[in-house]
Amino acid sequence: MSGIEYVVDKRGRKTAVVINLKRHRRLWEDFHDAMLAQNRKAEPRESLESVRRSLLRKERISA
Repeated sequence: MSGIEYVVDKRGRKTAVVINLKRHRRLWEDFHDAMLAQNRKAEPRESLESVRRSLLRKERISA
């Protein structure tokens, strides 16, 4: 794929990648989003309803 280069070690194993961001910005954004989601998967979750109640209580949204 044009605009993507692999960095290899002495044994020829791929160890890193260089992405041309002008050409593949969306690819990088998708990859970055996936990394963030993976890192946050162990974080506690909050339901949409509890967030809604909290915002109503703080008067940040109206019913």
